[in-house]
Amino acid sequence: MKSGRFGFRVEAECGSARAGVLRTPHGAVLTPCFMPVGTRAAVKGVCREDLLAAGAQMVLCNTYHLYLRPGVEVISRLGGLHKFMNWSGPILTDSGGFQVYSLADLRKVTDEGVEFRSHLDGSLHQFTPEKAVSAQESLGSDIAMVLDECPALPSPAGVIAESVRRTIAWAKKSLAVKRREDQALFAIVQGGLDPSLRRSCAAELAAMDFPGYAIGGLSVGESRGEMLSALSATVPALPADKPRYLMGVGAPIDLLEAVLRGVDLFDCVMPTRNARNGTLFTSGGRLVIKNSRYADDPLPPDPECACYTCRNFSRAYLRHLHLSREILGARLNTIHNLSYIISLTSQMRAAVCSGRFVSLKKELLAGMTPSPEEFEEE
Repeated sequence: MKSGRFGFRVEAECGSARAGVLRTPHGAVLTPCFMPVGTRAAVKGVCREDLLAAGAQMVLCNTYHLYLRPGVEVISRLGGLHKFMNWSGPILTDSGGFQVYSLADLRKVTDEGVEFRSHLDGSLHQFTPEKAVSAQESLGSDIAMVLDECPALPSPAGVIAESVRRTIAWAKKSLAVKRREDQALFAIVQGGLDPSLRRSCAAELAAMDFPGYAIGGLSVGESRGEMLSALSATVPALPADKPRYLMGVGAPIDLLEAVLRGVDLFDCVMPTRNARNGTLFTSGGRLVIKNSRYADDPLPPDPECACYTCRNFSRAYLRHLHLSREILGARLNTIHNLSYIISLTSQMRAAVCSGRFVSLKKELLAGMTPSPEEFEEE
């Protein structure tokens, strides 16, 4: 582990799977780690105490949304993001590249940056690599992300290659303007589903010696097999002594497959979004709580889970809350989903440390019996 306020150490390996410790100014993070998404400085439906009880170590917030409302200057004047949202643990801020990508009809990308119109009021704004770094330094997160270009999939080969070129150029500009020593700046690897572009992008960014590396541009509509192929091409090209962060991936099977390939950090809105839609992650697979089979079911959502929701409430009650559109239902479902996903990463860490990760993966997948619920629209 490097000296200073930020560092990373791999403590155990099982094949390519790793268990590590990530040190930040606001505490250490044990990896593999899943970060709940607090897009607007709030994880939807839960408070800080719920997050701590679920085992959350680090949360993710989004620069694009906070830049638009309430504004990074407001948050800075109020003492920074940690104080603003009353979270004393580590925070990672995304630069907003993916959010701008999703504004396809409201943006224009050039080598200078991204010009876009706010989805709130239509006002015109420009994000440059330099501005993205400055905004995140004002927010005061522990880990900041460079601005990158996330192309849609599928896209023509020339479009993917151009996004890689631009992402690398923006990474260089970001490093040149970085000022805060108490904030780590991570690069983001792009390249679509092209293995050679993924490898070359990773190699060029690795040569810049960032303290950490993210893998972006996946889980945007491609198949699981395509995502895993791109991941398998990317991870070996990244430095072994730096943390690896797979952006926007949160399904249990995807976490297992990604850790197997050497990924350390994850974030995704899936656990919280699915919770609000009445879909729960369990050791037996997905459970869609609105289904009539649970109308008289006295069991907890997951008999193997020890979260607050599973200790106190039945499937029948959660179904009643969901169908009644009671806010409590969304909160209880969110507590469970976050607890389940975070517990899963803890189990993976323990399995890596004991040398039985592959066995754990097989056991967990065998317990997730496929059912029609696996394919139900959310």
